[in-house]
Amino acid sequence: MGDKSRKTPAAEESGADGKRYYRIGEVSKITGVEAYVLRYWESQFRWMTPAKSRAQQRLYRKRDIDIILLIKRLLYQERFTIAGAKKKLQELGMSRALDTPQLDLALDADPRQQLRRIREALQEVRAALV
Repeated sequence: MGDKSRKTPAAEESGADGKRYYRIGEVSKITGVEAYVLRYWESQFRWMTPAKSRAQQRLYRKRDIDIILLIKRLLYQERFTIAGAKKKLQELGMSRALDTPQLDLALDADPRQQLRRIREALQEVRAALV
């Protein structure tokens, strides 16, 4: 008799509950985002598109759920528009955005720091044009 409590390598990669994939209804309950909103976000955030089963059901991984929670936070808590959230995620890069604390995603509190960043960006653009 084998030890059924041992986890396979695939199970070790999955979340704490042992699941590797989640269906859209489960993701909706976990994230608090309605399924139709998740489908809409897929059309707006191309990198959010989950894998699909043979039956064309969406199969989300833990990382997909983390991305959904990040987008939810940007849109609902940080009050970004969809265009603003896309831009912010592109600026940060997805892995960095997932690791960034909430306060770092908001606009800089110090206006001088914001102006310094804008000035640096404009100088880079001017250098590229010359």
